[in-house]
Amino acid sequence: MPRSTSVSPAATFSANSIVTSRMAVETLGSDFVDLTAEVEKFVRDAGAKEGAVTLFVRHTSASLTIQENADPSVLADLTAALDTLAPENAGWTHDAEGPDDMPAHVKSMLTQASLQIPVLNHELALGTWQAIYLIEHRSRPHRREIVLQFIGSIG
Repeated sequence: MPRSTSVSPAATFSANSIVTSRMAVETLGSDFVDLTAEVEKFVRDAGAKEGAVTLFVRHTSASLTIQENADPSVLADLTAALDTLAPENAGWTHDAEGPDDMPAHVKSMLTQASLQIPVLNHELALGTWQAIYLIEHRSRPHRREIVLQFIGSIG
């Protein structure tokens, strides 16, 4: 049980707007691509005040995550962990698109196809060390599409 907790007073806002956009990301192969600045720009351009922004990746061999942005070794270790959980040489039967295809599907299933982040007072409510990443699970470059949608109040 926690020693102490505190909860701020509840605030009520009307969700009277939906703003949608699509982002294209050219990946260079297996990597974490930081999308935080682009999502922050979307929130600014939408005039988002209070609500939530949703990101959805339209692919089955790439995914999204929120992770630490301070120490790059975190991303290297996460890559190693995913490679351990879904190695290329595991005897997969689905290999028509290459040996990295089925492991990419498994890695995508273990992570997330969508994220939702609160927007408070015109800003993403990310923690100090958090960033939004697209994870490219394929070894060669791809063009990935992400749908961005803000639902909430604008102004």
